[in-house]
Amino acid sequence: MKPYKIGYTTGVFDLFHIGHLNILKRAKEQCNFLIVGVSTDELVMNYKKKSPVVPFEERKAIVEGIRYVDMVIPQTNRDKFSAWEKVSFDVMFVGDDWKGNPLFNEVEKDFNKIGVEIVYFPYTKGISTTELKYKIKSKETVI
Repeated sequence: MKPYKIGYTTGVFDLFHIGHLNILKRAKEQCNFLIVGVSTDELVMNYKKKSPVVPFEERKAIVEGIRYVDMVIPQTNRDKFSAWEKVSFDVMFVGDDWKGNPLFNEVEKDFNKIGVEIVYFPYTKGISTTELKYKIKSKETVI
């Protein structure tokens, strides 16, 4: 029996890599139904001040094709409570690189009031979209 019914996680999922797959797999291991919010191009530009390499519709299609994912929704803002109001999950999965971040400290307080848990997963060492972009720019072989 999985400990949670409905799980939720979010991300840009640009240049999809093993770190992305790891969080989706670990999340699905703990819930019966996994919802993934994929950040829209506009949202990424708004808070990262740069566009994803892969357009939203393609990133969304990639995440939808992952067997661990039951539903994909667009993430149009970073308000996790608003996401909960729309899809009513009982747990949110987040990479531990966000633990202690002021944004997630506030999210934890809000979620504690309504009984939603946050589970932090270890960040996959040695891989990130930023690192992939650097390797591509440096013309190193990426396989």
